[in-house]
Amino acid sequence: MIDKKLLEILVCPVSKAPLEYDQKRNELVCKASGLAYPIRDGIPVMLESEARALTTDEKLG
Repeated sequence: MIDKKLLEILVCPVSKAPLEYDQKRNELVCKASGLAYPIRDGIPVMLESEARALTTDEKLG
């Protein structure tokens, strides 16, 4: 779980759009940039090089 206050201030480093927490995958998702940032040991890894590209279904859903 990620701290709600932290989630409120974090934005995507690529698009500067807000992020959504995906508890199932333990990622921070940005639909604007189509990237999902991993959370490792409770720390969001906000590097584009570490992000996973969203699938088409994830972008639309």
